[in-house]
Amino acid sequence: MMRDRELAREIEGELVRRGDAGYEAVLAGMVWNGLKPERFPELIVRAASERDVPAAIGLARSRGLRIAVRAGGHSWCGSSVRSDGMLIDLSRLRRCEIDAASATATVQPAVTGSELAPQLAERGFSFPTGHCGSVAVGGYLLSGGLGWNSGALGPACRSVHEVEAVTADGETVRCNKDENPDLFWAARGAGPGFFAVVTRFHLRLHRLPGAVMSTMYAFPLADLEEVTNWAAETAHELKPTVELSLVLATAARHMTKARPRPKVITVTATAFADSREQAVKNLGPLRKCPFADRSLFREADEPTSPDALYAASGGIWPAHRRYAADTLWSESGLGTLLSRLGDVVEWAPSDKSLVLAPVSPASDNEELLRDMAFSVLGSSYVVPYAIWDDPAEDDINVRWLRAAMGAVEPLGTGHYIAEADLGAGPARAERSYTARDWRRLQDLRTRYDPEGVFHSYLTP
Repeated sequence: MMRDRELAREIEGELVRRGDAGYEAVLAGMVWNGLKPERFPELIVRAASERDVPAAIGLARSRGLRIAVRAGGHSWCGSSVRSDGMLIDLSRLRRCEIDAASATATVQPAVTGSELAPQLAERGFSFPTGHCGSVAVGGYLLSGGLGWNSGALGPACRSVHEVEAVTADGETVRCNKDENPDLFWAARGAGPGFFAVVTRFHLRLHRLPGAVMSTMYAFPLADLEEVTNWAAETAHELKPTVELSLVLATAARHMTKARPRPKVITVTATAFADSREQAVKNLGPLRKCPFADRSLFREADEPTSPDALYAASGGIWPAHRRYAADTLWSESGLGTLLSRLGDVVEWAPSDKSLVLAPVSPASDNEELLRDMAFSVLGSSYVVPYAIWDDPAEDDINVRWLRAAMGAVEPLGTGHYIAEADLGAGPARAERSYTARDWRRLQDLRTRYDPEGVFHSYLTP
């Protein structure tokens, strides 16, 4: 008991116990989603610095509490919030140090994409940050990181060359291809099931694109099959630096004057290039759409910026709305998947809900996918999002998400751990990895955390 009190005094940050006056407010802040999980940790440790992490782990061990870790709290299913354990909140660890000479940066886990990107841009660098600016690097990089320009750069974890982590025994270790390479492998894709606490990520930076431009079409959902087939064929003509995605959703206000606004399929291409001229050239195949005159809305070769991209994503996924999301990899073509999902989108109970289908979201370059726990599990990838505001509509919107997944899951080959609805089924986490990688993760967990100090993946 005395050692327990000593460990608690070593922690500079805030300790919030279940039953404390401020517990509910602090717990609500641990999840970005307005839909909060009904799970209640016994103790929340709000780390003030990296020094608090070993002390928190020691305190958890002394009290027999299993540990979950939170950086930005952007997990849709709130996987970091678990009952009957300790939650280590790293949201105050936000330092970023950039070394222009070596084109590297060292970032703490709570630095967000919208914070990192402008600091890098000032020095002429970029990094494949998450599509939503509010996503912190901690959970994003641990899960692989499917972000901006990943078709050319690979998942963001490819650009992580080292992490510093605190293991289950409280030891701080460096992990890279030479030191603790197994733990480094797991840190690049294990996601919320990682069995250590990463306190620093060392990043390899990339040259800042000289221009970013986009082209967009919006077509009636009735044209889904023709549009999807055209987009899939056109994707083969695009360079890896052009990010192409399809979205099934309600038309945005600026797209149509019709009321109610119709359901549409949008095709958006974002080109990252050295110059405006090169970006326009790279977007060229999109200008050859044979049925462009049938579009409800279109804009071609529009200059954009990271700030504008983040503003657009923030408009689709604003903070504090209620969300449920799931992911699916498949070897079926996007045409097959989206034809099934189009019918589901038509009867979505919320006009904010949508289905996202990035084309080649993680890169087709196998070299960029080596030596990491993250792996691409199919040639196609879709993400249905249920989005709504009214708590009274929670059940119907979650049911819609499950119905959307039910329409395509028989064609599925796996999930993406970062956005998978882990509470939807006991095999969700396992199906986010190849069989070989899953076995390796379990073996490494046994090796690095034999006493089960860290929570494993969330299950129903």
